[in-house]
Amino acid sequence: MAVAAGKLTALATRRMGRGGTSLPGLVAERIDPQLLRHICRQLGYGSVVVTGTNGKTTTSRMLAAAAAAAGFHVLHNRSGSNLMRGLTTTAVAGAGVGGTLSNANGRLGVFEVDEATLPQAVTALQPRAVIFTNLFRDQLDRYGEVDSIAAIWRRALERLDNSSTIVLNADDPSVASLAEVWSGQVLGFGVDDVSHAAETEHAADSRWCPACGSEYLYTALYFGHIGLWSCPGCNRRRIPPAVSATQVKLEPSGVSRAKFSTPQGRVSLDLPLGGLYNVYNALAAMAGALAAQLPLAAVTTALEGTDAAFGRQERMVVRGRDVHMLLCKNPAGANQILRLLAAESGAQHLLILLNDDVADGRDISWIWDVDYESLAGTVDSVVVSGRRADDMALRLKYAGLEHMLVVEPNPRLAVERALTLVPEGCRLFVLPTYTAMLTVREHLAGLAGRSHFWEG
Repeated sequence: MAVAAGKLTALATRRMGRGGTSLPGLVAERIDPQLLRHICRQLGYGSVVVTGTNGKTTTSRMLAAAAAAAGFHVLHNRSGSNLMRGLTTTAVAGAGVGGTLSNANGRLGVFEVDEATLPQAVTALQPRAVIFTNLFRDQLDRYGEVDSIAAIWRRALERLDNSSTIVLNADDPSVASLAEVWSGQVLGFGVDDVSHAAETEHAADSRWCPACGSEYLYTALYFGHIGLWSCPGCNRRRIPPAVSATQVKLEPSGVSRAKFSTPQGRVSLDLPLGGLYNVYNALAAMAGALAAQLPLAAVTTALEGTDAAFGRQERMVVRGRDVHMLLCKNPAGANQILRLLAAESGAQHLLILLNDDVADGRDISWIWDVDYESLAGTVDSVVVSGRRADDMALRLKYAGLEHMLVVEPNPRLAVERALTLVPEGCRLFVLPTYTAMLTVREHLAGLAGRSHFWEG
């Protein structure tokens, strides 16, 4: 009954032009609260869970592609709906009306999971591996500070069978500390290329050691608090990662090149995604694939063929303009996007959208920790939109961009205004928060002849 109700709800929401990525699971859970566990225990190869502040969608997408390249039938919440209802929606879609998964013996689950939802997801799925990408300040009104999420993650590990593997970002001290409370296998990943060390950002979210209170020291700081760290007070330090990247080259064309070292061997890859943060996403996926015992050849094929997830470096052509969409939802991620823009050549035109819906976080004070000052003198036009367009305009005024600001709260009208300011053949960079991304992406996709984001 639960599966049938979920499928009918999905059909109805799609007929109404809605995504149907959460409501079907919510309806099904009301009938059978254990439905996700009932369906996913059929997975012949179990499941892998991906969580963290940034990079969940891209990392899980890479890992799912690697599993498919290795010959698995993959159950994956590709739409990015990552609360329990979203995971249940994915399970309902993959099951028959009777609740049975087809090709169950050859199936592997790959699930992106919200940071605060991890304990419930671990209880239901008992995954063979959990990947932790990073931990940054995000949605303060919902999550609190990073210590709150770290505590939730430690509680999740208490519910996880120690036969599972946890995959940790060795360069993030908040994530790496989880190894201290885990008795099972640990795989670390990180970047071993100090040429990409940057100056300290004021958006660093983990500066002091939770064990002794000393301030971390860094021999290389890549972004935020991510880097080669150590504690001078208690000698806690970054452990050499099992999966690492060296000789990293970030091309202005949006390609990232690096040599990846794993216990299975070394490979050189050209990733079709720009930015150091996507090198980290690839490392997380590669380490997760190692934990799931996927062959390196399949992982290599998948990573080099990975396209951008919707709204995350997604590109489309609209009325002769090259439109690049880059999700910005917290200080650490936004600063990485600005570094990516700084490497671009030619005229730059921006459309920045700021919302404060529940999925964005009601507290938008984080915009004052983003280094928008780096845009001064580098952009030709800036249109701001969204529910909090005036707040964003004020922030950009203090960043020195007041003379070029256009404020249009309506996202559709803002898209039109931004396109008129971009000469044909030039690029428009769209920097939205999460809910704004969903709205403006649908509008741009319609103009470009693209499918809905939930249709892949």
